[in-house]
Amino acid sequence: MPTDIRPSPRLAVLYGGFVAGSLDILAAALINRVDPLIILRAIASGLLGRAAFQGGLPVAALGLLLQWAMSLLIAAIFVFAAGRMAWLGRRWIAAGLLYGMPVFVVMEYVVVPLSAAAKPHFSALSLVENLLAMLLFGLIVAFFARGIRPRSPPDQVRGRL
Repeated sequence: MPTDIRPSPRLAVLYGGFVAGSLDILAAALINRVDPLIILRAIASGLLGRAAFQGGLPVAALGLLLQWAMSLLIAAIFVFAAGRMAWLGRRWIAAGLLYGMPVFVVMEYVVVPLSAAAKPHFSALSLVENLLAMLLFGLIVAFFARGIRPRSPPDQVRGRL
C-alpha cells in the first residue's frame, strides 16, 4: 500500500482558492465591521463602480464570482510554482506567509487602483489588518498545496525529431 500520495494540483487550486477566497470575504467584513454582502458589493464595484452599492443580491453574487475567480487564479499561481519548486510544498507555512506578501502588494497597488472601485483610505491599523488577512490567505493556499512536488520530466522519445 503506497504511503506517499501526492495531492492533486487541481484539487489544491480548487480547495485553496474557494476556502481562502471565502474566508477572505469574512476577514474583510470583520476588519471593516460590515455585513459580508457589503464586502461582496465592494468587490463588484471593481467592475460596476459606485453603482454596485445600490445593487442587491445579483450584484453581491457578481462580487462573489469575482472574488472566487481571483482567488482561484492566486491559488493556481502558487500551485504551479509548487509544482516546480519543491520547497514550496515541503515548507508550506513559510511559503504561504511569504506568498501572502506579494499577493497583498499586487491586490492593493495594482488590482484595486486599476479597477472602478473607490480607493480605500487606510489607517496604519487597517493596513496591518489587511496585510495579515493576505498572509492568512497565502497560508490557506499553501496548506492545500502542501506536499506537491515537482513533476519529473516526461520520458524522452529517442530517435525522433
